[in-house]
Amino acid sequence: MSKIKRKTKRYLVLGGIAAAILILIILIVHGVRGVLSPGIDTTAGVEYIQTKEAENVTDIENKISRLEHQDSAGSGEGEDSRSLKEKFSTAVVIGDSVTQGFSEFNVLNASSVISKIGLHLYETDDLIEQAKEISPGTVFLALGRNDLASTEGNADEFIEQYTKVLDRINQELPDANVFVNSIFPVQDKALEDDPYLKDIAQYNEALSKLCDSREIGFIDNTDLAEDQYFEEDGQHFTADFYPVWAEHMAEVAAL
Repeated sequence: MSKIKRKTKRYLVLGGIAAAILILIILIVHGVRGVLSPGIDTTAGVEYIQTKEAENVTDIENKISRLEHQDSAGSGEGEDSRSLKEKFSTAVVIGDSVTQGFSEFNVLNASSVISKIGLHLYETDDLIEQAKEISPGTVFLALGRNDLASTEGNADEFIEQYTKVLDRINQELPDANVFVNSIFPVQDKALEDDPYLKDIAQYNEALSKLCDSREIGFIDNTDLAEDQYFEEDGQHFTADFYPVWAEHMAEVAAL
């Protein structure tokens, strides 16, 4: 009886082992079939992987672009490092004693400054002829300060004279870009010697309208004339002022 029990137990163990082996074989077969079977659609999975790869590449490119932009800004790339003399190499400034400061203080080359102390509008023919010999691409006019007294506050007469100057420049330098500087304001002390200087704002307004009518650039310098830049006479300017004025003209004219 015990011998029969031992035999039965042996059969059960062997049967269990065989069943386990059979199950293992089935799993292996299904696994291999799952890998090799052409019936399974993996398109969605591939597209998902490709999408993620594209997102990663785009993200990396964006980061590189930002870093390059930061590096460019930090290195000053694109900034205009030219000197004022270089910017005005093809330009001339025509004016009176205030304009003369550009050459006196060596801010601009002498060839870029055509000036005369006490200059009036009706005296500009010779200066325009000098400019014609240079054949500049850009002409800046800085006139009118001395004409307030000579026109005795008559802005219409002033505009009539200024119009003749513009006509002459258009005739002699037809290809030049012309810009008209406003008349600089003065300090109160200057009014004691020349009371007509009180009309500067009125004359500038009329001058601005003239420029608009002729489609000429008008450069308003009113805010540039800070007290710190004035000489003792309240009319002329120190050396520190001229680079400020020149940069303003260059900016407006896109030199």
